[in-house]
Amino acid sequence: MKKTFGFLTAALVAFSLNAQTSGQVATYTTGVGAQTDGLYNYAMGAISDKLEKLSYEDSTIEGSPYKANTFMPTQLYYGDEAIGQVYYRYNAHNQEIETKQQNLDQEPIRALGRDKKIKLMVDGKPMSFKTFIDKSGNTQNGYLTLLRDGKYKLYKRLNIVFKDAKKAPNSFVKGTPARFTPFTEYYLESEDGKRIDEIELNTKKFLNVVGSENRESVKQFIKENKIKLKDEQDVYAILTFLNS
Repeated sequence: MKKTFGFLTAALVAFSLNAQTSGQVATYTTGVGAQTDGLYNYAMGAISDKLEKLSYEDSTIEGSPYKANTFMPTQLYYGDEAIGQVYYRYNAHNQEIETKQQNLDQEPIRALGRDKKIKLMVDGKPMSFKTFIDKSGNTQNGYLTLLRDGKYKLYKRLNIVFKDAKKAPNSFVKGTPARFTPFTEYYLESEDGKRIDEIELNTKKFLNVVGSENRESVKQFIKENKIKLKDEQDVYAILTFLNS
């Protein structure tokens, strides 16, 4: 009980500071409502100066850093507890979820708190901040969307990379404009929940991510079912087998 009260107090203090800097009036309630309000304001995060300074409106840049440029409504959760609705826009370039309490132009943009218990629903799937290992073996942090739950969990990540413009080396070759390039990545969480590794749509590389105790049976399953591992549906089929 003391731990919960301490967390709630910290969340309300953080919200109070945010309200002072944003011109909003801080309000407080008591009991269960106070805890939910505190979690909501904690999850919404602070108003980010960084977000206000970023501009992607250069007409010479192709593409966008966002999954969608508009703010969309969604339900916000802390663990399994629904704590309120929010408007969000996912900046996949810098792995940040921008939020608004109301979808108004004058509404300040916040950066969703990077607490791993915070999640929001995207196209009916939960999305949350995770630590994972990419295909190069590097530990990274970012947002993953849970596609399939079970002993092994399958995640999807939208990663948007910015590439600078390249000048034409000579008059015979065209230069390339600056652009945001999207990539879709898939990640598998181990049965013990201790690792989340990127999986590639390649049978040999996929088998390297699967635990050694399941490797041979998965290999046999792929062979017997003539799975080419070329798309998301092939991954679903293997995951169904792993979780059976």
